[in-house]
Amino acid sequence: MRTPAFLSCALSLLALASSALLHAQFQEPTQDELKMTTDPKAPGADAVYLYREETTDDQLHFHSYYERIKILTEKGKELATISTPYERGPFKVTDIRGRTIHADGSIVLLTAKPTDLMDEKSKTFQVNTMTFTLPSAEVGSILEYRLQLRYDDNLYVKPVWQIQQPYFVHKAHYMFNPAHLGTFESISDASGHNLDRLMYSAIALPLTSVVADTAGRYTVDLSDIPPTPSEDWMPPLNTINQRIEFYYTYAHSAKDYWESEGRHWAKETERFTNPGREMKDTVEQIVSASDSEEQKARKIYAAVMNLDNTDFSRTKSEAERKAEKLKPIKNAEDVWKQKAGSADEMALLYVALARAAGLKVWPIQVVDRSRAIFDPNYLNAGQLDDYIAVIDLGGKETFLDPGQKMCPFGLMHWKHYMASGFRLAEKGAVLSTAPANTYANAVFKRIANVALSPDGTVKGQAAIVMTGPDALYWRQLALRSDPVELKRRFHELLQEELPDGIQAEFDHFSGVDDPNVNFVGFANISGSLGTATAKRAFLPAMFFEARGKHPFVAQDKRTTPIDVHFARSEQDDVTYHLPPGFSVESAPQTADLTWPDHAMLRVVTSAQNGTVQIKRILAHNYTILDPKEYTDLHGFYLKVATADQQQLVLTTSPPAKGN
Repeated sequence: MRTPAFLSCALSLLALASSALLHAQFQEPTQDELKMTTDPKAPGADAVYLYREETTDDQLHFHSYYERIKILTEKGKELATISTPYERGPFKVTDIRGRTIHADGSIVLLTAKPTDLMDEKSKTFQVNTMTFTLPSAEVGSILEYRLQLRYDDNLYVKPVWQIQQPYFVHKAHYMFNPAHLGTFESISDASGHNLDRLMYSAIALPLTSVVADTAGRYTVDLSDIPPTPSEDWMPPLNTINQRIEFYYTYAHSAKDYWESEGRHWAKETERFTNPGREMKDTVEQIVSASDSEEQKARKIYAAVMNLDNTDFSRTKSEAERKAEKLKPIKNAEDVWKQKAGSADEMALLYVALARAAGLKVWPIQVVDRSRAIFDPNYLNAGQLDDYIAVIDLGGKETFLDPGQKMCPFGLMHWKHYMASGFRLAEKGAVLSTAPANTYANAVFKRIANVALSPDGTVKGQAAIVMTGPDALYWRQLALRSDPVELKRRFHELLQEELPDGIQAEFDHFSGVDDPNVNFVGFANISGSLGTATAKRAFLPAMFFEARGKHPFVAQDKRTTPIDVHFARSEQDDVTYHLPPGFSVESAPQTADLTWPDHAMLRVVTSAQNGTVQIKRILAHNYTILDPKEYTDLHGFYLKVATADQQQLVLTTSPPAKGN
């Protein structure tokens, strides 16, 4: 079929117009960019961002994104796939344009239709991810794309600019055009506050990075942005990753905001936990009048722990609740009546019951420290996550975690230690921080009883004993996993702790269902250990450290803070049973290393009656360290690594000569 001449001409003009529009939307590459094979500003990088741009227009209700990426290695080709999550309905992804420019300057346009996949759906919202792959990506290519995220006219969506990216960024431009002041009466929060002020917070960047022009627009222009930090044992990225976050607020200062939000939080929390007559009658069935304050506190804690915590089981659907005639939970009494509730509801129920028993107890809502760290300069109470409680027992405050199933009385999940947020006090809500734990209540003990054979093979038993956060992790995993999966995961842990050549065969657990005793996993072990000559055998003295997996040794310098989650005591107790005719030629020296006020290592060896027992304790009583302290941390662990490299040397006695 022939195309009419006038139509062919029209199509050609349309193609030229489309090409011109595409070129207007994109930047032409320079010869240096095309020829680039490595980047001296990012040595060894798999890719770099030549340019990034984010624009947010709250008057026209759209976000736009534009990126130019240079691929430097095969791994860098992964960046050709672009994924944009969004809430389907009020938001939609539009105007996707893209192309790939090869090193010779040839261009391949994006023509494939993007894939729109549903990630999550409920009655009230649906989250999708729009995905597309830029075509013909090669090492040396430049990837380039634009897209817009449009949202409904009745929405105002302030931007959060994640400045640092997984790879080095040469140049970046950000622009925010906020809603007109005249529209602010239509912006309000859940409490009805009129959000008539625009504020922003800057993390790891000076506030002067943000420039406001006379038209009320905000811009940020940066260059040579290092990649997102990626080091072991980092705190949550919200504290160290360069970020600028805008928000509409009613407050004129941080002090005004937190005082106002604190009053609202205190009112709602008091309403939920205020014990009525039924709650007081209930608590009389749990405690006795003759009980001490601590006995009452513990009995109430145990009663709450016995309820169905739906964060660790399953939240009932609306249909199930309707069939069982369960009403929406409005206060602590409802939680007790239904014998089920979320982790937060369990924590608040504990507060209500303890108050009904006449105890001095206060709720606290904190930021989950595994996710983020509280930022008082970010005026958003929505950053708070979980409820915990603090109780006064004989003038001493004890922090509790009733919302964490299987958590012993007096301890907390590690993510709540050193976590900050609102605390209810005598005079209302105050900003407060939970204390750190101590290494004494977080013990990870490894035990091995090993029988050596003359041929170098070994058999024996091993066990790992846990208290505190480690034990809580495994008990909560048991709640969410079947026994087979729990055993498999524990076997993997144990195998990582054993020396090369030693295999573990899982035997059994103890203390899985009782948080008030040690959690223990037992296994049988066998295999070959060490090396031997005609007269000597050389064995790793520190049985569980034979793999040399010491942290903070390989890295000389550190630029980010260190967060080891919680203070901890690691204890080893290894007994070697020697075969007949073997004796100890040399054993590990007694070690007693200290990093004052931070950490210590102690190694003690004893040999008698054909056995050698080696005990090792490595304890650290810190949680978060400034990078300035890394030199001392690195130096201490270098000494630990040296001490752990010691060997147990055995010698064989020649057989006695006959007459």
